Amino acid sequence: MNTTEPGELPGSVDSVLELLQAQSYVADRALATAIHLSLTLSRPLLLEGEAGVGKTEVGKVLARGLGRRLIRLQCYEGLDVASAVYEWDYARQMIAIRLAEASGQTDRAEIELDLFSETFLIRRPLLEAIQPADGIAPVLLIDELDRADEPFEAFLLELLSDFQITVPELGTLRAEEPPVVVITSNRTREIHDALRRRCFYSWIDYPGAQRELEIVRLRVPEASESLLNQVVAFVQRLRTVELFKLPGVAESIDWTRALLALGKDELDARTVDETLGVLLKYQDDVSRVRGGKTEATLAEVGRELAAAPSSGVGAAPETAPGT
Repeated sequence: MNTTEPGELPGSVDSVLELLQAQSYVADRALATAIHLSLTLSRPLLLEGEAGVGKTEVGKVLARGLGRRLIRLQCYEGLDVASAVYEWDYARQMIAIRLAEASGQTDRAEIELDLFSETFLIRRPLLEAIQPADGIAPVLLIDELDRADEPFEAFLLELLSDFQITVPELGTLRAEEPPVVVITSNRTREIHDALRRRCFYSWIDYPGAQRELEIVRLRVPEASESLLNQVVAFVQRLRTVELFKLPGVAESIDWTRALLALGKDELDARTVDETLGVLLKYQDDVSRVRGGKTEATLAEVGRELAAAPSSGVGAAPETAPGT
């Protein structure tokens, strides 16, 4: 059996699978291979897929499993260098100028040199990932890059190519040891080819029934096998319905926990209708499923589980990693 010491990079694909499994993350070998190559060759890992399939969780479990600090940059429209990389502490600089004037200091070049030193530099996530205060390369999670503007994406090219950032007043700051970089995208827009070329890539899809059952069982171990099978079978059925937003694995986990919080150990039409807001996030989807569709789906689930082997949910294609 392969083992990985805290802070040590896993030395094989099997070691990556074990590391993820130890953090209750169920992955297939394709994803584990992409992670292994990303870690071994110090290349960023770009993960794409629908919301809720476990992309963000990859960065989190790697940080926990490797015993490293997680630095997360949540992307959004309008994200700029000042928020993501660095900015100068203007308030402290003004105080320093006033103190210099009060002390009679008149050498402008010396004052400017002091003002634009690292003493007055505010480090944002990207700069902190390149030059961490503790000297230990962290896991950098750049989450939902597709939500950021294209100019910011272009700025990342220097970082992802050479793990360096240029600060005009200080020069080029380089990483002594590259951080582990995980980038996620929900594909609300396409990521530019120039950035894709700098990354290893993996698509995370909705898992098949057996894999999803394993995932939810790991994340909600207190749930009964009967409830787990019903939840997974119901969610798998919902993913065949034409909905605005299909439920992800995260919703399956949340729904199981919600049902337990309500004291439920099996599904019934009334409970499903009352808790659909945990699974579905748009009113049109809730309205489409609630009532007759709920009853029909539960009937299908009942027939499927009755016909399935006693080990669990009926056969379904295993297409992707889990969370």
